[in-house]
Amino acid sequence: MKKVFYILLFFLPLVVSAQFNLYKDSPLDYAWKNVGNAGFSAGVADYTTLAFSPSGEPYVAFEDEGNSGKATVMRFNGTNWVNVGNAGFSAGAAAFTCIAFSSVDSQPTVAYLDDGNSDKTTVMKFNGTNWANVGNAGFSAGEADDISFAFSPSSQPYLAYKDYGNSYKATVMKFDGTNWVNVGNAGFSAGTADYNSLAFSPSGEPYVAYQDGLYHKATVMKFDGTSWVNVGNADFSAGLVKYTSLAFSLSGQPYVAFADDGYSDKATVMKFDGTNWVNVGNTKFSDSIAWHESLAFSPIDGEPYLAYQDWGNSYKATVMKFDGTNWVNVGNAGFSAGESDYINLAFSPSGETYLAYQDWGNYYKATVMKYDSVFLGINEPQESKLSLYPNPVTDKITVEVSRKANGSNLSFVNIEGQQLITCQITEPKTHVDISMLPSGVYFVWLTGERTVEVGKFVKQ
Repeated sequence: MKKVFYILLFFLPLVVSAQFNLYKDSPLDYAWKNVGNAGFSAGVADYTTLAFSPSGEPYVAFEDEGNSGKATVMRFNGTNWVNVGNAGFSAGAAAFTCIAFSSVDSQPTVAYLDDGNSDKTTVMKFNGTNWANVGNAGFSAGEADDISFAFSPSSQPYLAYKDYGNSYKATVMKFDGTNWVNVGNAGFSAGTADYNSLAFSPSGEPYVAYQDGLYHKATVMKFDGTSWVNVGNADFSAGLVKYTSLAFSLSGQPYVAFADDGYSDKATVMKFDGTNWVNVGNTKFSDSIAWHESLAFSPIDGEPYLAYQDWGNSYKATVMKFDGTNWVNVGNAGFSAGESDYINLAFSPSGETYLAYQDWGNYYKATVMKYDSVFLGINEPQESKLSLYPNPVTDKITVEVSRKANGSNLSFVNIEGQQLITCQITEPKTHVDISMLPSGVYFVWLTGERTVEVGKFVKQ
């Protein structure tokens, strides 16, 4: 069973508005630092994945070799990493663990390949005390592989996987409140589907990126409400791909990252421009082979960030971002203590860059690091210029700022990081019609010349 990771990108609500400076003076302010202890899991941690709770706590799910390879979820409480419910809560060994939060629930949900149920798919949710099945355990038609899990904008759980019950092709299922049902036809891909990565467009359409077994190149398909259709041409990459990772920009464009065999397994990122898949910056922009790609967008600058296992730096973790022209390192290349595996990149509610991975420098256990730069001191609130009311809101919300904020840009963003409404502040009070937005949690980003402020509200 090959090692693979799928990104789950969630931006979850802040308890209060926060303000932070966009500039720091010391180079020490720009460094990757451990979140709690490095190697915090009980034993070897495979398939590490990361998500943030509505209160902003980081949660990590993994296959826990310290508990017979079963699923374990841990959260960081500000000081230590602690178990969420029982460690090793799954019926049997759990591979391809994925964790996510919906926009309407504060409890985590985990999907995995369930060795206790014939290697079929199982999804479980923490109810505050115990882990309970979402629908039936082992609900897929046959054995599953390469699992990717996400919530739709309407908070419905979806699961994409390589379906051994349908000729190893791609299948997507969703939970309708009672049962897991197919989304379109089961086994809809033209050939076998490896390295599946699931994400939702701003309009709520599910997209899946994968390595297509016909030519082993990258293909992206979306469900149009009736059928699964190709997004642009199938097999659009230059060569064979590995570790496909799909994410949407804040403006709603699909981006795909992968290790590109057409360029010696170096990292490549492409985006769909409405007609064709085009390169984002240079192809093969990593210095050497790059595996375990994880792609996400910063809610601060809207730029794509890519994490990967960097063969040119002793297989350690490297993160790069596209600055509009080139791909540049975020901090030092190869910053992890040792070799990294099962890499998962995500942004916190306040916009900090976090990375979870299996840490070979700490006995193959789980480690989470964050990049401290412009966000140093975020836990020391300053006086905020941003006020939102009423909150909760049904139709129109008022954004009130100080006069000094005039000329700043205002953005309304959902928990998937999709930018839905933008405008410029010209008066101390701005009234915005949000009646068209679905019910759920949203963020307001106020971006000035040197500061960014974040607020959250609930649309009823």
